[in-house]
Amino acid sequence: MPRQGGAALFIKTCMDRLAAGVGLVCLAPVMAATAVAVRASMGRPVLFRQTRPGRGGKSFQLVKFRTMRDARDADGRLLPDAERLTRMGRFLRSTSLDELPQLWNVLRGDMSLVGPRPLLVDYLPRYSPEQARRHDVLPGITGWAQVNGRNALDWPARFALDVWYVDHWSLALDARILGLTFLRVVQRQGIAPEGRETMYAFLGNRVEAAPQRL
Repeated sequence: MPRQGGAALFIKTCMDRLAAGVGLVCLAPVMAATAVAVRASMGRPVLFRQTRPGRGGKSFQLVKFRTMRDARDADGRLLPDAERLTRMGRFLRSTSLDELPQLWNVLRGDMSLVGPRPLLVDYLPRYSPEQARRHDVLPGITGWAQVNGRNALDWPARFALDVWYVDHWSLALDARILGLTFLRVVQRQGIAPEGRETMYAFLGNRVEAAPQRL
């Protein structure tokens, strides 16, 4: 089975860094306008930061544009995602504009343009050994699961697609995924499970999931 390494991995890394650097420069006006819109609609902070596991489970700080208000109930607990997700947040998610700051993560080497999406640190002990192989490569802004259903998929299906990517990775496959990503963003498909605002949390392979922001 293919493993990321050698000349192909060197090329992938160089292309990631180059594309991220160019993207940050060229998309600076779009990101600035998005930051202003987030600030006006939700206040500070403009960016959402969270620790996520990268390659080998090594943690890094993922950065995105914020899409939810920090609204809490009388006991200080965060309200459900559906009540905190703003109209601007829905727009950012549907257009994937909230993902643009992750180009900085790619430039830093925390992420790749293409790879399994970085999920929550809490999920690490819940994966089966097979599912855990999704961490054999750098996480990505987009990936094979994202262009084959995204959040419309259940967790086992998503993880199976992630592991398939690990086992079949190539530069040609990365190029195909990037092309399909553009198409999916235009189509606005798979943004959330049917009837839900956000994806369910992964509580384990034998436990029913509950709603959680990702």
